Amino acid sequence: MSEGAPTDTRGWAGWRTVLWLGVVSLLVDLVYEGARSITGPFLASLGASALTVGLVTGAGEAAALGFRLFSGPGADRTGRYWRWMVTGYVLTAVCVPLMALAPALGAAGLVFGSAMVLLERTGKAIRSPAKSVLLAVAARKVGRGRGFGVHKALDQTGAFLGPLLVAGVVALTTHQWAGLLVLAAPGAVALGVLTWMHGYVGDPPRAPATAGAPLVALPRTFYVYAVACALTTVGLMTFGVISFHLVHEHLVTAAVVPVVYAAAMGTEALASLATGFAYDRVGGGTLLVLPVVVAVVPVLVFTDRVGVAVVGVLCWGAATGVQDSTVKALVADLVPSSRLATAYGAFAAFQAVAALAGGGLAGWLYDTDRTVLVTAVLAAQVVALALLVGVLLRARGQDRQALG
Repeated sequence: MSEGAPTDTRGWAGWRTVLWLGVVSLLVDLVYEGARSITGPFLASLGASALTVGLVTGAGEAAALGFRLFSGPGADRTGRYWRWMVTGYVLTAVCVPLMALAPALGAAGLVFGSAMVLLERTGKAIRSPAKSVLLAVAARKVGRGRGFGVHKALDQTGAFLGPLLVAGVVALTTHQWAGLLVLAAPGAVALGVLTWMHGYVGDPPRAPATAGAPLVALPRTFYVYAVACALTTVGLMTFGVISFHLVHEHLVTAAVVPVVYAAAMGTEALASLATGFAYDRVGGGTLLVLPVVVAVVPVLVFTDRVGVAVVGVLCWGAATGVQDSTVKALVADLVPSSRLATAYGAFAAFQAVAALAGGGLAGWLYDTDRTVLVTAVLAAQVVALALLVGVLLRARGQDRQALG
């Protein structure tokens, strides 16, 4: 990107920036969600077991979240939010098509395919805190709940179209690698849009007095909130494990899995819009629905009836929508604006540990005792709900003190 780009976001403000960032996310989500929709069956075709799929996809989510602990503060220290964001997008656009090479590598295919999954997820970690800051700044005047919700809806449009594109290519060619290779095209378009955008939208102005503030400056309420959301992440297992179940139990074929995933992405978009607008109207209490929905997902998904399992997948999509959009709006309201990238990075680190634990736990208990898996998820959500109530009550009390 050009060093002569603007150093603030005044060229484009509000909805215009939100919408174009949403278009970029639409294109990139088309890429990585298209790949994610068949990651389970694809790794299985390379020789992976349910435990391996759970560990790889769980580690991928851990990388997508955990590395933000470093990329967030890094973006805050440098103020180069655009540079961090673009670097992450490039990594995703390159690694997904490269996954298509795995079947041609023989015994090394599973290792290579798993490495590409991890690198693609690392790309998300590199870009996400910086992107969230740019989005939070742009959405400040239009309502953060609405801004994050609309952005997520556009994002999920790509997540809906990507699996359908992959499903169509796999159905026509009978090769899963072909479905991955075709995703190179939208990735290239996304990078082109980013290059054009940067001529109009730049990095937000820095606050020199607080740029070097340590991570401990984040309020304790934020950390409690991060723990609560981490518990929902533990219960919200990766789609890799879910798709493994759908194919393993012969509920759907591998070619149909992306269609089911696309339906979940459509539900995710609707849930993010609904809860985003509700957040701006009624506040953080909207988030109390999250652990309730997460708790019912394994009950519905791990059955031998395709209709019930699909309903469970849709609930999984709805919970993921809230987790990836409206949850971030409350983060922006809990911490100082100068520490947003750091906060998003720290928040994601909690989720990273939870994602790895949740992926491994789901893969292990799926093979040993699914009843114990359902019970463990339920217990985690009860604790998460109690912590969320505490956070909201404390935040409300602090708001009253500020007004008083």
